[in-house]
Amino acid sequence: MYSSAVSLDAGTRVDATEAAALAAASAGDHDAFRRLTDPYARELHVHCYRLLGSVQDAEDAFQDTLLRAWRHLASFQGRSSFRAWLYRIATNVCLTERARVRTPPPPIPPALADAVAASSEPVIHLSPYPDALLDELPATTGNPVAEYDLRESVQLAFLTAVQLLPPRQRAVLILCEVAGWSAREVADLLDSTTASVNSALQRARAAIEQQRKAGRLYVGQAVATDEVERSLVGRYVAAWEARDFDRLASLLKSDAVLTMPPLPLRYEGREAVARFFATIVAAVPGAPLHLVPTRANRQPALAGYRFDPAVARLRAWGVLVLTLDGEGIAEISGFNDPGLVPWFGHPAELASGPAAAR
Repeated sequence: MYSSAVSLDAGTRVDATEAAALAAASAGDHDAFRRLTDPYARELHVHCYRLLGSVQDAEDAFQDTLLRAWRHLASFQGRSSFRAWLYRIATNVCLTERARVRTPPPPIPPALADAVAASSEPVIHLSPYPDALLDELPATTGNPVAEYDLRESVQLAFLTAVQLLPPRQRAVLILCEVAGWSAREVADLLDSTTASVNSALQRARAAIEQQRKAGRLYVGQAVATDEVERSLVGRYVAAWEARDFDRLASLLKSDAVLTMPPLPLRYEGREAVARFFATIVAAVPGAPLHLVPTRANRQPALAGYRFDPAVARLRAWGVLVLTLDGEGIAEISGFNDPGLVPWFGHPAELASGPAAAR
């Protein structure tokens, strides 16, 4: 459904070069260990992101994976590929990650307090993932099919649906549908049975399909050309800076959606999103967010900065992701988390003024 990947255990288990590096790493050679793990680092990080939905949590899980792999390297017996062994560790780390204490979310803006209190939407812990890091996945370079699969498997609507699954169903779905593992291999990884994995996969697929039928999972979007994307982003920024909310609304698809994870808010339809802009956003005092183009989850994004009069500087606010469908914006996902901005290669503060970050 989301991947054409082959089994992680396909082909040679451990070649001579890898065997030599394993021997050296087992003897305490940190450089040899890096040579073993570096080829899989980015894909493991993205795997953790898909399971956890947060780039910060993925980083913690990835570092924990490397630490556990280093400490338990002697337990690797070569019955599977080294890559598969790392995936096993990473998956099990992510299955226990939810039990950890999360960083408290930013305070609820006063303008949104009533809407949050009245909302029946679930709280989704989600954050965007920088395209600059996705570009480090070698399998997608020059491969249109792999690039399409990647775009589908990191779209925010899909990841939102995945986060609503129980942890084991989430792991089974990602391992089978995205990473390309067989049910038997997943059963071995999770110390389960093939029948249990197939049952969990069936339930996960049914839950994802339910989200699709409810209109909460965009599929098959028409990919915008580079020219259309630049035009849409440019017009969005210009309308935003002018606080021209009618012009902003004109850029939206008729069934556009606005979300602000982890706040349990969801505005559906162009009119509802336009009302949000014209009432709540328009009521926020001060200058509008200063927006700097970037990219996330294979979609255009904007790093946002808010002017702080106390220091006369622009401070990071968070990131907006614009999910495009053809020549319109299908979804706006706002992430009010200043800590995200440096992940996209932008500073936490900017000098104020019209030339800032241009």
